[in-house]
Amino acid sequence: MITKYEVLDTIKMIDTEHLDVRTITMGISLRDCVSSDALVCCDNIKKKIYRLARNLVAVGDDIAREFGVPIVNKRISVTPIAEIAASSGLDDYTVFAKALDEVAMDIGVNFIGGFGALVHKGETKSDTVLIESLPSALASTQRVCGFVNVASTRTGINMDAVAKMGRVLKDIAELTKDQGAIGCAKLVVFANAIEDNPFMAGAFCGAGEPECAINVGVSGPGVVKAALEKVRGESFEVVAETIKKTAFQVTRVGQLVAKEASQRLGVPFGIVDLSLAPTPAVGDSVARILEEMGVDVCGMHGTTAALALLNDAVKKGGVMASSQVGGLSGAFIPVSEDEGMVAAARQGVLTLEKLEAMTAVCSVGLDMIGVPGDTPASVLSAIIADEAAIGVVGNKTTGVRIIPVPGAKVGDVVEFGGLLGHVIVMDAGKSGCERLIARGGRIPAPLQGIRN
Repeated sequence: MITKYEVLDTIKMIDTEHLDVRTITMGISLRDCVSSDALVCCDNIKKKIYRLARNLVAVGDDIAREFGVPIVNKRISVTPIAEIAASSGLDDYTVFAKALDEVAMDIGVNFIGGFGALVHKGETKSDTVLIESLPSALASTQRVCGFVNVASTRTGINMDAVAKMGRVLKDIAELTKDQGAIGCAKLVVFANAIEDNPFMAGAFCGAGEPECAINVGVSGPGVVKAALEKVRGESFEVVAETIKKTAFQVTRVGQLVAKEASQRLGVPFGIVDLSLAPTPAVGDSVARILEEMGVDVCGMHGTTAALALLNDAVKKGGVMASSQVGGLSGAFIPVSEDEGMVAAARQGVLTLEKLEAMTAVCSVGLDMIGVPGDTPASVLSAIIADEAAIGVVGNKTTGVRIIPVPGAKVGDVVEFGGLLGHVIVMDAGKSGCERLIARGGRIPAPLQGIRN
């Protein structure tokens, strides 16, 4: 039973501490939309998405208004398009991306995810076509997001795909250079991709998912920071308990919204993803939580340890609040979307190397990182490979959302606006890994991948 004190605490979190439901994401299977005629397939896709999601935005707005809980985004994720488009025989899948974009705009959702492929053990012909279509697809659409899963703990790392993704990122950056290479901000390269992740850009509706489901992503870095301000100087045991209790309350809000949306839309409730996803707003920063824990500036020594505690405590608190916690659930560190991390990057304290270390203990990986546009494709691929290795060996999800900004130099600022914030261009180096990437093949799965 929810007490009046919990209600009052929640109201305070919303009013003064930036608590929000970051996204209601409807996952939709498109498996019954397949046709050998690409135009028929696209028409099937648009009709099915519209039929199931046409009221998603209105229902989200109604729930936000009635319950007083801000719901920032309404989104859709679909079956990986490489699987749906395979029968079309086309050598360019941009037409499918445009169909997704059209229906997303008609419905009014912020983003639609799933223009992607799973190639962790190898590529089908359709996977290859989709990857080669990414530059055109992401450059010619506004709301479509893409992903490619290049590695898993059970299969190892597909280094052929890793090499290819470095070149694809360069092509996307060039095609969207007039917008600061924003196309790259709509693409995630994963290891151990999650089937029910509601957050963009990497959301998709996986093979094990139902016909349709509502997945909710909640957030609340400001709430956690405010709670920790009350226990300054206390031991780490107290810090961990404080974060757990706060995460419990935040997750309860997410579950309430998810169940309400599920009931009103007539769609099963999938999961609540409790991820501390920051925004560019002051007071809504994961970096500021780490600094409240005792790190002078995010990126200094001790940052990784503090982040590990934060991530673990968030998960422990969340699973006590809901039996259907899923997705990624932990702490995100998207640099451009976190004002504290932007400030640390400006000071030169938060570097690409430190961010890589932090990804070993947080929810995802290198997220919204800007690098100079003349960074070679081999370096981008090597960064992806390093992150994939962390995910594969650590048996966790890692991702790379990196933006090689044409014409930009180290220290430049690239403004995207909205939740994407602004990127501080970081030094990624220009050499040292060409021979590594040129080897190709597959890095074998680690021993911990053999679990049966």
